[in-house]
Amino acid sequence: MDKKRFEQLLLTVQKPGRYSGGEINSVIKDKNEVDIRFAFCFPDNYEVGMSHLGMKILYSQFNDREDIWCERVFAPWPDFESVMRQNGIPLFALESKDPIKDFDFIGFTLQYELSYSNVLNMLELAGVPLLAKDRTDFAPLIVAGGPCTCNAEPLADFVDIFFLGEGEQSDLEVMDLYKKYKHNGGTKADFLKEASKIDGVYVPSLYDVSYNEDGTVKSVSSKYNAPMPIRKRIETDLDKTYYPEKFVVPYIEIVHDRAVQEIFRGCIRGCRFCQAGFIYRPVREKSVETICRQAKALCDNTGYDEISLSSLSTSDYRDLEKLLNSLLEWTEKDKVSLSLPSLRIDNFSEELLEKINHVRKSGLTFAAEAGTQRLRDVINKNITEEEIIRTCKTAFEGGYTAVKLYFMMGLPTETYDDIKGIADLAQKIVDTFYEMPNRPKGKSVSVNISVSNFVPKPFTPFEFHPQITREEIIDKQQYLKQCIHSKKISFSYHENRTSFLEGVFARGDRRLGAVLLKAHEKGCKFDSWDEFFELEKWMDSFAECGLDPKFYANRERSYEEINPWDHLDFCVSKDFLIRENERAKMAKTTPNCRKQCQNCGANIFGKGVCFEKR
Repeated sequence: MDKKRFEQLLLTVQKPGRYSGGEINSVIKDKNEVDIRFAFCFPDNYEVGMSHLGMKILYSQFNDREDIWCERVFAPWPDFESVMRQNGIPLFALESKDPIKDFDFIGFTLQYELSYSNVLNMLELAGVPLLAKDRTDFAPLIVAGGPCTCNAEPLADFVDIFFLGEGEQSDLEVMDLYKKYKHNGGTKADFLKEASKIDGVYVPSLYDVSYNEDGTVKSVSSKYNAPMPIRKRIETDLDKTYYPEKFVVPYIEIVHDRAVQEIFRGCIRGCRFCQAGFIYRPVREKSVETICRQAKALCDNTGYDEISLSSLSTSDYRDLEKLLNSLLEWTEKDKVSLSLPSLRIDNFSEELLEKINHVRKSGLTFAAEAGTQRLRDVINKNITEEEIIRTCKTAFEGGYTAVKLYFMMGLPTETYDDIKGIADLAQKIVDTFYEMPNRPKGKSVSVNISVSNFVPKPFTPFEFHPQITREEIIDKQQYLKQCIHSKKISFSYHENRTSFLEGVFARGDRRLGAVLLKAHEKGCKFDSWDEFFELEKWMDSFAECGLDPKFYANRERSYEEINPWDHLDFCVSKDFLIRENERAKMAKTTPNCRKQCQNCGANIFGKGVCFEKR
């Protein structure tokens, strides 16, 4: 690509920094000195992709190998995509500006179902055949990882290899196998058969799916002795797991523009709607010493003056007080602020508040999820209204005047009383503030309630439940608005149209590949962005393919039904999910993993919380 011409074209778009490359800590290698070129693609824009921790980890790990050059690729915003198409510029990698169709691997991280249309659009921009069956050459191989691979079926027609679970080891093992085939010769078909033998690797072309007359899955069978089921891969010892000492530092502002330090993986809680809480089991923690060493190196090598502790539930880290004390020893001196997201209401204390106030003062956010105790018990949130009110009171006494609470709408067994309960709880929090004799003087309280739409996901106890219809969601959103009577309470909610499509693809099967292809041909892309989402085009695509989206999103599923993902093993057994679903119907809670093991199946790895003393 001519450098001068490229720079001229960048001046015609809104944010040239998305495509210029050359950031601090980006990796440049001689392409003639490496065996494998890997294009790491994030199917959203630069600002979103550059905030993703998994990409940061694997980018650095791959590039630490002398024989691999990993480069970053992001979905071009429509203004630059138009420039690319008009000037015949194929999708390129940021570091070299080389077309990614010439790479050995094109890898996607699948974080959200509504990014699938961007996967196809990026492949088209790259000049790569979309369907795996049409890619007869050995390279590039299209691979994908991330949480959405727990139901990889909607993308099965397009992807050669899926990585299930955590990819630090399996990714490199596949690349080592590829390197062997590249140097010694061999066909793509033979390579894929051999790759399928690697733990955590799913090659969809090696499996056949048949369907019953009612549209449900009849059977899934493997070919060429491919494994069945295919089990996810995890890192069992996080103190020994690779973690980068530096991140690429962007020139433009990104969504999470700070250093990020992972402190553990998994979650002990077992909230029945939460896919991450099940597919990342078991909980494995890093030691305080490892966290502090890695966090210090990150700040030293990036210049960031803020570091965020990353986990699904930060306040569940066993040695949190010791960790914060250790971090404060150098963050205060270096003037680095500390961010603690994902705090639990039931273990939020005055001592923790003091630590937070010591390092950073901002609004507090908690996930209450449901407005009534009955529904909180159904979803196994394991927090009480008393704990919610007490936590907010503690925050107010600590000088906070703004609290944000997350809720969900459309949960199984939900009634309009549960919806009203959201408004009632918010009002009780407002009243608590004004009933405090020692409240901050001269200040008013602000309670923000943010309500998202429940989407049933694979490998959760609610995978069997239907998603409520778009009409029901709208009715409940309007009802909640009517139940709020205080100007101290603000209410925001999620667009229901995108939630519907998310529900379709979350529990979809391989037949959705045809719908996805049709929608791509109609121009669908950036579906997670409201300004680009066009539900009408999607509905037309379903109709043209003879599929009803409500079959996937709004239908209850029996325990006996074969789900499209049942041949993928994320080490949470279906029997366990059924038991938890039955307990949900009776509004019975289940203790967290540190209190009592529920024999979910995650102990098969022999590590983590499953083997802690209780």
